[in-house]
Amino acid sequence: MSSKHRVVVVGGVACGPKAAARIKRLKPDAEITIIEKGELLSYAGCGLPFYISGEVYSHNQLMATPTGVVRDTHFFKAVKGIEVKNHTLVKCVDREKKIVNAIQFETGETVSFPYDSLVLAVGSKYQKPPIEGIDLKGVNFLQTIEDARKIRNESGPLQDRNAVIIGAGLIGIEVTEAFKRKGMNITIVERLDTVLGELLDPEIAYHAHNELVANHINLRLGESVTRINGDDRGDVTSVTTDKGEYPADIVLIAVGVKPNTRLAKEMGLEIGETGAIKVDEHMRTSDPHIYAGGDCVENISLVTGKPMYAPMGSTANKHGRVIADNICGMNTRFKGVAGTAICKLFNFNVARTGLTEKAAKKLGYDYITVLNPSPDRAHFLKEAKLIIIKFIVDKKTGKLLGAQIAGQGDVAKRMEVAVANLTSGAKVTDIGQYDLAYAPPFSPAIDNIITTAYIVENKLNGIAPSYTPMEVKEKMDKGDDFIFLDVRSPEEYEEIRIDDPRVKLIPLGKLRNSLGDLPKDKEIIPFCKISLRGYEAERILFGEGYSNVRFMDGGVVCWPYEKVSGLKM
Repeated sequence: MSSKHRVVVVGGVACGPKAAARIKRLKPDAEITIIEKGELLSYAGCGLPFYISGEVYSHNQLMATPTGVVRDTHFFKAVKGIEVKNHTLVKCVDREKKIVNAIQFETGETVSFPYDSLVLAVGSKYQKPPIEGIDLKGVNFLQTIEDARKIRNESGPLQDRNAVIIGAGLIGIEVTEAFKRKGMNITIVERLDTVLGELLDPEIAYHAHNELVANHINLRLGESVTRINGDDRGDVTSVTTDKGEYPADIVLIAVGVKPNTRLAKEMGLEIGETGAIKVDEHMRTSDPHIYAGGDCVENISLVTGKPMYAPMGSTANKHGRVIADNICGMNTRFKGVAGTAICKLFNFNVARTGLTEKAAKKLGYDYITVLNPSPDRAHFLKEAKLIIIKFIVDKKTGKLLGAQIAGQGDVAKRMEVAVANLTSGAKVTDIGQYDLAYAPPFSPAIDNIITTAYIVENKLNGIAPSYTPMEVKEKMDKGDDFIFLDVRSPEEYEEIRIDDPRVKLIPLGKLRNSLGDLPKDKEIIPFCKISLRGYEAERILFGEGYSNVRFMDGGVVCWPYEKVSGLKM
């Protein structure tokens, strides 16, 4: 019997190879075997839409190191000293004898692998909704390189063909741009009222909708697919929803994934409340000799402290490192995730972390929100582009519950500041003291995210009373009597405005001399383009003895409802 530590890794995409490679670095004499049911290893699954679009010309690029070496079975053996058994499916595991039993597809041979430590990195499975016609030719899912190769290589020329994408989550949105680059006509069908509906609040999702429509995407929100139709050859021809029918040469079903827990359940490992494998902070399962990581396990939310399912390639790689450390005797812990995500929609970027406002409300938090639209660098530079930051903040603790940032400018670096603040457990107002890198080509003198923290501080201190755009719309719909005070210039008003009889235009520069036009016994809600002037107006009115004043957060930019453009007739 070998005295060397034997490690068997089941799964060869992200977490598994990461764990195997680090174990070998920490414990060079370890005997490591990776078992992978597919052909390809250690590939960047998040890059699949870019392979479909042609930006990545070969699938080998998704498997390559930064120096261009393809991570195939030969690479793992020659460079890493790791044995890889691909085209091999694990049938069962004898936990008492510590043996993995598998079958090799090419030969049909049953093989056994003894282990001292076992790593489950079996990932997730795409959800297959019960829709009639889902097995027609031309209906696709996207999870593996093989799936992407099928779409790219077996569908024929994609130019001018019709694609229907079912589901407007991260995968659906990312593939939308890939299909558009191929010259396709695209319809997105989403049963929720917004894209990225579980990740974003409506004020932010609204701008994503605009970007999709501006790029000629037929966006069908609040619709449910009832049937996928085909011809007598079994080829897909159209998709029927509860509200219409849309032609389709290709259908992509992207309604989410679920953890792959078959093997864990058969082994009798504990499954968590999210339906994924339950692990401790060392990534151990309920069997101390078995670790698990990646999309098959649940994580702990850094916000709520509760289990959550948040599959992400970056998280899977972190899991792999933690698993390796603990197998090699180190006491490394994985604290949890914030639920951070980022994606690109044509020329529009959107990122998020933590809880949405909807989730915070459902969980019973007493919170405030902030909307801050502003340019991502010095406003006097032509390269400056608008971004919108939304914070959800716990009133009691002053800590960040969630953040969403969207726009054509640089959202990533602001989101990373928000994630760092949330992860550290600091108060949001601490961001106001961060010594961030500044020069005009990179940010305003007071960065957007610092300004957002200042707004939070003002609100927590009671000197910036406000309504969200959604709260203002609710007051409108109820017929409340108030003055909706537009403090922009007449030119701005003529260019675009909120059309409502309660709107009264008084430019900020004329407000102090126009107080006689504003009764003190009626509620006043000032606003402007981004509500910097709206806040100034609230302060002026407060100083003049107006006690019932709140400005509208985010101004016209963040108004997610109908606006009127052009001169009023």
